[in-house]
Amino acid sequence: MDREEIQLLVISLSIVFFTLLIILFVLFIYFQKKKTQFLIDKMESEIHFQSELIKTRVEIKDQTLTEISKELHDNIGQIISVAIMQVNLYLKDKDKVTVEDLNEHKDVLAKSLDEIRILSRLINKDNLINTNFIESIKNDFDRIQKLKNIECVFNHEDNFPKINVEHELILYRIFQEAVHNSLKHSLSKKLEMDVICENKKLVIKLKDYGVGFDVNKGSKGLGLNNIRFRAKLIGANAIIESNNNGTILVLEYTLNKKNES
Repeated sequence: MDREEIQLLVISLSIVFFTLLIILFVLFIYFQKKKTQFLIDKMESEIHFQSELIKTRVEIKDQTLTEISKELHDNIGQIISVAIMQVNLYLKDKDKVTVEDLNEHKDVLAKSLDEIRILSRLINKDNLINTNFIESIKNDFDRIQKLKNIECVFNHEDNFPKINVEHELILYRIFQEAVHNSLKHSLSKKLEMDVICENKKLVIKLKDYGVGFDVNKGSKGLGLNNIRFRAKLIGANAIIESNNNGTILVLEYTLNKKNES
């Protein structure tokens, strides 16, 4: 091999070497950029989730206070008004007051005290789940059944899984919003809820037996898009069906190590 051939070979190898270096450098920059974008997206997603979580907590608190205010005015206020009217009657005609009258008056006051105790449990929902998801649903159904005279049926398994507390909060808010819609719009006299675990999936089904609505037209007014959005936020699937026999909301939540506490 003569001198010119050696020089040509060296130049060719140098070009190949520098070309490889440039390719490696471009690939490095590309993957670094992708990694940075991934981290930014992940951070934005986490910030968005935390923002939605704070919003959820505020909404739970606001709705709780609204419910307390409404029940105080509509139920307890009326009961105490009746009690005051009875006392006024007793004062006007003391001689005609009987033991039966006093017992009746005592029952009225006892009922108002019972309803105040029910409402007091609502005030402790700032952290939602001072007890747990199942107990919170039971308390809500208890209150609805006693104060609104609506039959509430709650079926659940004893082995409810321990899931991510933040996800539990959002699941509860979805339940709260769906129940609020039923109470306000459906005219149903019965609410039924089933919570089951099957095939690594938590399935929550809420049904009313009211007038129903057009799912396609009712999304905005009933907050259905919000329900679907929050379900998607925690990796759950929300299925909403409605007709003139009632409305069914089904939430399917996948159980995995990431979602479990």
